[in-house]
Amino acid sequence: MRRLLYHRVDVFTDRAFGGNPLAVFPNGRGLPAETMQAIAKEFNLSEVTFVLPPEDAACDHRVRIFTPGNELPMAGHPTVGTAFVLAREHVIEPDEGRDHLRVTFQEGVGPVPVRVEFTDGRPVYAEMSQPLPRFGPRLEDRRAVAAMLSLAAEDVDDALPVEVVSCGVPFLYVPLRGLDAARRARPRAELIEQAAGGGVPLELFVFTREVEQEGSTVHSRMFAPGLGITEDPATGAASGPLGSYLVRHGLVPRQATAVVVSEQGLEMGRPSFVRISIDRDGEEITGVRVGGRCHYMGEGFLEV
Repeated sequence: MRRLLYHRVDVFTDRAFGGNPLAVFPNGRGLPAETMQAIAKEFNLSEVTFVLPPEDAACDHRVRIFTPGNELPMAGHPTVGTAFVLAREHVIEPDEGRDHLRVTFQEGVGPVPVRVEFTDGRPVYAEMSQPLPRFGPRLEDRRAVAAMLSLAAEDVDDALPVEVVSCGVPFLYVPLRGLDAARRARPRAELIEQAAGGGVPLELFVFTREVEQEGSTVHSRMFAPGLGITEDPATGAASGPLGSYLVRHGLVPRQATAVVVSEQGLEMGRPSFVRISIDRDGEEITGVRVGGRCHYMGEGFLEV
């Protein structure tokens, strides 16, 4: 019998019971993948992470990420939350006199750099870099897209494309006309699976430029029934591609670095705020970063 320490943290929020909950196991050494998967299913959170020694000499730690259904090559809130926990537990620390640190995680997509900022010696913000965006196929049948979300065709904004974008993990981005449509969206797994047969991801990210909270840029929701996640309260891996989509289609002011705030999870009662920074040189996107605050919730043990 092995006693495994874990930490619980809410990611992309500055208060308890907001953001996206995460469990971090800071010592995953010796655990087989099937045990990690079983633990993730036991917690039934969007994701659970396990920290391991790196296999890549260019990285500081290896992080494996599991949903209740499968392992992910990369994910946003688990990366940000794991960095926050390791900083809080002094596994990683800034150099003396510095108010930030940089750490590189080995994930399924390769090295993932993370920056952690500190105030009075305590971590307050973490931001990950993501791979540059890849824009995939578009869906032209808006009626079929709307049906996947239990919406009418007129709920989908026909001024913008329904498009696949990936910064390591692909999502299908569906622009909606307003908050009312976003609130009414309900995924239909069978129709999503049919669309996936044509090369479309099972993960649907819907957004509207009408927002609830002052300071937000877009109001977002993410549905991933194929990963065992009916709805995700905050999706870092989808936020980098979202910012890239908004920049590419001219929906944010044209700047060398565009900053976007995505509000997510409000329909779930877990308000989350994801800060997205997109660098560009002319028309070319040259950098993608996703970050936010975290709130520590506690620790515990599993006996396995």
